[in-house]
Amino acid sequence: MSEQIIKTEFSDIMQKSYIDYAMSVICQRALPDVRDGLKPVQRRVLYAMQELGLSADKPHRKSARIVGDTMGKYHPHGDSSIYEALVVMEQDFKKGMPLVDGHGNFGSIEGDGAAAMRYTEAKLQKFTQEVYLADMDKNVVDFQSNFDETEKEPVVLPVRIPNLLINGAEGIAVGMTTSIPPHNLSEVVDGVKAYMDNPDITTEELMEYVKGPDFPTGGIVVNQKELKNIYETGSGKMKLRGKVHFEKAKKRSERDKLVITEIPYTMIGANISKFIADVVGLIENKTTSDIVDVSNESSKEGIRIVLELRRNADVERLENLLYKKTRLEDTFGVNMLAIANGRPELLSLKDIISYHTRFHYEVLTRKYETLLKKELEQNKKQMENYYREIQQEIKELGDFKASVEGALGDLADLSSNLSQKEKKEQVKTYLDSLKTRYQSLNQLFFCEDYLIDGILTDFAAFCKQQEIEADILFQNYHRGNIQIEDIVDILLKFIKYAKIAGKVQLHVAAVKNQLIFSMKLTEKNMGKTAIYISKRLFKKYIKKYDGEIQLEKNNEEVSVIMGLKRI
Repeated sequence: MSEQIIKTEFSDIMQKSYIDYAMSVICQRALPDVRDGLKPVQRRVLYAMQELGLSADKPHRKSARIVGDTMGKYHPHGDSSIYEALVVMEQDFKKGMPLVDGHGNFGSIEGDGAAAMRYTEAKLQKFTQEVYLADMDKNVVDFQSNFDETEKEPVVLPVRIPNLLINGAEGIAVGMTTSIPPHNLSEVVDGVKAYMDNPDITTEELMEYVKGPDFPTGGIVVNQKELKNIYETGSGKMKLRGKVHFEKAKKRSERDKLVITEIPYTMIGANISKFIADVVGLIENKTTSDIVDVSNESSKEGIRIVLELRRNADVERLENLLYKKTRLEDTFGVNMLAIANGRPELLSLKDIISYHTRFHYEVLTRKYETLLKKELEQNKKQMENYYREIQQEIKELGDFKASVEGALGDLADLSSNLSQKEKKEQVKTYLDSLKTRYQSLNQLFFCEDYLIDGILTDFAAFCKQQEIEADILFQNYHRGNIQIEDIVDILLKFIKYAKIAGKVQLHVAAVKNQLIFSMKLTEKNMGKTAIYISKRLFKKYIKKYDGEIQLEKNNEEVSVIMGLKRI
């Protein structure tokens, strides 16, 4: 076979290759997904930890094992980036809600690095288990093949909160960057609830609930008037200030102090040391003579940077000097960029909440559809077995009837030689035997649809056990075009409320072109428990089948009559 040479411009190849590389970095490495607020490496680390069984109630496991599993199964991009992602998700001074429970040295707010992965251990936070990884076995999200098609990994995690807002995000891609500040969990949840109540809510109205960022390091947003524009456009600059308070000397031998207890988010790491160095520089350059000494007394309890002052120092002037000459006042650039619908998109505050709410609705829909399908399949199998047993019982009953008739015929032939007393005893024996057999075969049979028949049989048994007077009747039952799932759902709704009643009447019949449902409930304890049942429960069926419904109720009794058109 002869070779075929295709001539291509080198510039075209380079352009295509660069675009492919750029999209790979943007979508598969650097930017978070708006649905779960996670980058691929973060998502894979959390999923790998779940697969390893590192739940909150289990012992910690070596970080090296977690990194190894993540790299070998899901993220073949080097162990250092994976471990860095694990460390960041553990650090409470970087994340609003840490997702990993670490054991060992995971670094400090002052910029100290984490110990090597062979020395540290980790497991999932309980919050992560319940909010980020719950219901993974209920088909709530799609799975995809990993890099070598040997494993399956989730496309996205079923996160129940807008993690993009709660924990924020930072990332640099090709030609674009994301920088989203963390927010208060309670405020964001309130904002989501407000959006669900009113999808047309404005950004200004949302900010009544989500008042602004909530950095783990504290600090004050100086330009609060610009927040509305930042949240509407998805980009802008926040001016952050540290929190400073004055401490009066308690003794003559002591000095007055200016204490910094909160710092701008941008100051974490090496910038704390740089701030102290800048303050020392102000003293050495004689820019100010009000500061005598500076020390860092920060601990696990929080930030505490102490500036000792000379007597009669101008505190207000000194504060302004620190804001002007050091990073005690800094700028946080906001760029709320994330992957939405498979492509990078600059998002507003409302956009992020809207995307996540729709995603969460899809997750819940898939969850309950899966559970319902599983339940229906289980019930179907049970009913099929039950129906086969009934058919067998009917066959046995027929065989028994034939044997009894034969035996009674034989009895009639023999009875000519028996006394009257002997005849009565013989007949009584056969009748008692017949009665016992019939009682053992006695099963309620409501209709030919084994699924519905099984549900009603179980309900009738429940009513008998609870001493609830039940009258269940299916007369001339033909469902026509009405889906069996809808009939089952209607019956289950009836049964739910019937369980608190003392007396139940449930009748279903096909009349002309309608399937009629009639239910009357009478309470066991009159007046003590109000039976709550509303037309709203059956609204979708009325609309779907062009039906009608009548509802009457008082303190003791409720009556529902519903007709659905059938073909």
